[in-house]
Amino acid sequence: MKPSIPKGTRDFGPSEVRKRMHIFDLMKNVFIKYAYNPIETPVMESLSTLMGKYGEEGDKLLFKVLNNGDFLAKANGEALDDRDSNKVITSISKRGLRYDLTVPFARYVVMHQNEITYPFKRYQIQPVWRADRPQKGRYQEFYQCDVDVVGSSSLMYEAELVQIYDEIFAALNIDVVIKVNNRKVLAGIAESVGIMDKFIEMTTSIDKLDKLGMEGVREEMLKKGLTNNDVDKIVDILQIKTLSDLEAKISGSEIGKLGIEELKCFHEYLDQKETTNKVEFDITLARGLNYYTGCIFEVVHSKEAYPELVMGSLGGGGRYDDLTGVFGLKNVSGVGVSFGAARVYDVMNELNLFPASTNVGIEVLIIALSEKAHLYAFKCLNKLRAAGISSDLYPSPAKMKKQMKYANDNNVPNVVIIGGDEMESGKLSFKNMQSGEQSAQSIDEIINSFA
Repeated sequence: MKPSIPKGTRDFGPSEVRKRMHIFDLMKNVFIKYAYNPIETPVMESLSTLMGKYGEEGDKLLFKVLNNGDFLAKANGEALDDRDSNKVITSISKRGLRYDLTVPFARYVVMHQNEITYPFKRYQIQPVWRADRPQKGRYQEFYQCDVDVVGSSSLMYEAELVQIYDEIFAALNIDVVIKVNNRKVLAGIAESVGIMDKFIEMTTSIDKLDKLGMEGVREEMLKKGLTNNDVDKIVDILQIKTLSDLEAKISGSEIGKLGIEELKCFHEYLDQKETTNKVEFDITLARGLNYYTGCIFEVVHSKEAYPELVMGSLGGGGRYDDLTGVFGLKNVSGVGVSFGAARVYDVMNELNLFPASTNVGIEVLIIALSEKAHLYAFKCLNKLRAAGISSDLYPSPAKMKKQMKYANDNNVPNVVIIGGDEMESGKLSFKNMQSGEQSAQSIDEIINSFA
């Protein structure tokens, strides 16, 4: 059998994992600095938890898990005969792999509502799964890194989350644009045009603007039942670039005006501290997920800084006023953002932004030239490790050339060579593999050089 992995998934070797951990560690440090606490949720959730939270298209991308045992015994026979896959699935599958971390978080809050203190701030770094068509920057298994706060409607948190985005991408040396809009503004557009009954159809179409272009979005809205006149009005409004121009255009919509006021309040908080990256209002930002109700965000790489780079969004999120309500806990507002770690990784790899230290696993390799030296070297190895230095000893006193090749193949920056003379003098040969410089030092001196 030829070994393989499922499409849309990837293996990560030591170098790749170190790079990914560099991203995760940096994010964790920022999350903790902003007073967010870690949680974890199961890989699988009940399908009843997941279904209906991501819109019709999101539901199609859920990975369903077959029931244990003879799952066909309780299958819907009529659906099987009719080859109705949707009805069959509901009868043979009660669980699914999580699509994101936000819905499981809402479920967690409801189940643990008596154990947590509001506002409750959490971060979560775990993999999610989507049955999407694999392509560059889009995988079926990937990590998300989320920060959310529930139990407060304060727009301070929207500003705080944008600051987190700004700080992390600045630390990763990625120039980004943080786009901002408000779902109430989009509702205001729908209300002004007179198509509130088609609000979801409008937003899910606008959400595909990057993929389809404006003409493609126009065709999509027409297919979903909007008239040519409706679409013309929507497209006209989508050309607006400033809040002041928009305010005049949707002045007849109360919900639209509320959305504009929320954006203004958000900026009052955000503008207290200058951001490194550009934060811009984008009326075309829709975030297709149905649970968003207020400010929404999306992070994209700066096309000005990286004109040749082709990559989707690096993160997104927003305010959800009643996501916990579907699980029985009403009136608990929340807001959160997510980092697309897989795409962040790909961008950093493509732009060669990872620090050189991520290529180093072993800081010191000890090379022994005889059996007696090998035992002596093991004692030195224990001292290096006790000092917190990542170190290793080649498993046998093989030829020098073979041991040095092992060091080079593993990007080891330093080697310690021990033979009879070194044991007798206590001065070990310490070589920097990059510069080629070699000196005679005691094991304690070598350890001190890493301090």
